[in-house]
Amino acid sequence: MILADHGADVVKIENPKGGDAARQIPPFQNGESAPFMLWNRNKRSVVLDLKDSSDHGRLLEMARVADVMIENFKPGTAERLGIHYQAMAKLNPALIYCSISGFGQTGPNAKLAGYDLMAQGYGGIMSLTGAPDGEPMKVGIGIADVMCGMYATIGILSALRHRDLTGEGQQVELALVDAQIAWLINEGVSYLNTGQKPLRRGNEHPSIMPYGTYETRDGHVILAVGNDSQFRRFMAFLALEGLAEDPRFATNPARLENRGALNDILIPALRRYSTDEVITAMEAAKVPVGPVKTLDQVFETDQVAARDMVVTMQSGDTPLRLLGNPLKFSRTPVTYRKSPPICGADSDEILATDTPFKDD
Repeated sequence: MILADHGADVVKIENPKGGDAARQIPPFQNGESAPFMLWNRNKRSVVLDLKDSSDHGRLLEMARVADVMIENFKPGTAERLGIHYQAMAKLNPALIYCSISGFGQTGPNAKLAGYDLMAQGYGGIMSLTGAPDGEPMKVGIGIADVMCGMYATIGILSALRHRDLTGEGQQVELALVDAQIAWLINEGVSYLNTGQKPLRRGNEHPSIMPYGTYETRDGHVILAVGNDSQFRRFMAFLALEGLAEDPRFATNPARLENRGALNDILIPALRRYSTDEVITAMEAAKVPVGPVKTLDQVFETDQVAARDMVVTMQSGDTPLRLLGNPLKFSRTPVTYRKSPPICGADSDEILATDTPFKDD
């Protein structure tokens, strides 16, 4: 979808028995899956039975003239179907062939199926997510899937740049679990270099204090007090100036060491104020602060409207609202050209021509 948003002509190959399994995931709008529609704008759909020799040949003809081919079979499946990288590279040496799987093409787990929840569990992010005294918790959306797609996009674009310079195609290969491990970032690197297993801290930061979500009189507020001068201004608002001089709290390392004692003071103090009062005062004091919005509140904001983060497309006679692309270009803006396709909607058009991909 990211590539399609930026102008690529993307042809989605679906099986003849109902198409992409994501089409069956509720909720549904006018009989179409909302999760499927989320990821499939700007694409065309072709139905092919890859076990049928005629349809198999049609796919090979498409690969012969394609720039990029993406597959996410379990390792070994593409080989059984005769559409693995080595076969495609013989047809089209300039082809960029992207393989995405749960655990990658190598290693003892390569043959295992991969799903987002499994990747979050195996890759460690669940051990870092959730309340300190609670159970391991997955991220609220399929973040391993999303980030793997982001890395795949980067890899494809990098490979296309190499091809522009040399004419050479190549395979880009990545795994859900690898992608998830790559964005353990500071927690992962801290463990590798200290040997200390990080703790779940809920919404608090492992190395900055106070930094997290706090209850107010009427809701919650996010505070990210990133340095000692901000902490002094925060304490002035709470009329707790003495804490800024207290050796237990005067510096960030001291505040981290005395995290519990500081929270014992901050939590009841902040409950005296409304969310709006805290946000207004902290913005004036130049202390990073923000609300915790529900989705209805998010999509009602002027900021979302100004940034075009909700786009409306037509799905038949029905308006379809989708999330916008966050990238803003000065010369080549993102375009929203085609609503998510009905399964096989473009089969006749594409398979009837020798040039299945559009020049525009």
